[in-house]
Amino acid sequence: MAHGAVKHDYHILPPSPWPFVGSASATLMAIGLIAWIKGGVFGIEKGQWWLFATGFAGVLYTMFGWWRDVVKEANAGDHTPVVSIGLRYGMVLFIASEVMFFVAWFWIFFEMALFHHHRTLSGIEEVRTAWATWPPAGVEAVSPWHLPLVNTLTLLLSGTTITWSHHALQQGDRKGAKWGLILTILLGALFTTIQIYEYSHINHEHLFYSEAAANSGLYGSTFFLATGFHGFHVFVGTLFLIVCLIRLMNGAFTPKQHFGFEAAAWYWHFVDVVWLFLFAFVYVIFGASPH
Repeated sequence: MAHGAVKHDYHILPPSPWPFVGSASATLMAIGLIAWIKGGVFGIEKGQWWLFATGFAGVLYTMFGWWRDVVKEANAGDHTPVVSIGLRYGMVLFIASEVMFFVAWFWIFFEMALFHHHRTLSGIEEVRTAWATWPPAGVEAVSPWHLPLVNTLTLLLSGTTITWSHHALQQGDRKGAKWGLILTILLGALFTTIQIYEYSHINHEHLFYSEAAANSGLYGSTFFLATGFHGFHVFVGTLFLIVCLIRLMNGAFTPKQHFGFEAAAWYWHFVDVVWLFLFAFVYVIFGASPH
């Protein structure tokens, strides 16, 4: 019995270094970031970025190595239907965790945007003046009808191209799937380029600072946290799609087994939906400057 073949639908993973290496690298990166910004960690002076860079390099190495191993398992046929269900649950839970991050951010944003007038109860007249409106007095909001609108149309179009690519793959049209992926990647790169251009032309002083009250910096902080973190998601999603394109061109994926592609498509649609919420609430509904 000890030498008999194990007959089940599960893939027993060999010992893997990636959970430990990834955890250690993420810890180093977090500590290094604190040391870089604040200093005083393990005797590291403020402005020293080498510990952060080391941890970040370890995270990238973990991502590459772990992703490579999963691709090898898929090519070897280890992703049975039962294993694929587990992978789907894992991706759904990952996207759910990402959703909760943005829910937390929207919570504090709505609290400030909807109930900012309660802050005027303070006895400090400068704070009263700043928080009488939203955005706070002295803050010049970004117009939604220029680059943000272009980026919205870009992401919406990318949602159609990734759907086209997915349906083409399901029908066995590998050429259509390839061109749909290429267009989606180009649109993702265009979105990132436009956002970088927008950031470089924003008047950071007027977005972050108000002569009436320093607390108006909360608007700028939430703006850059939301749009910047979303932009990082677009960048990661673009890398995800590039990996799928390389695999597709190397003969991977079949009409019935292509979960790696599906996971990338799910992630990309999630990025699309989040941006629609950001555009609607941050730029349009609660972003119009009262001045």
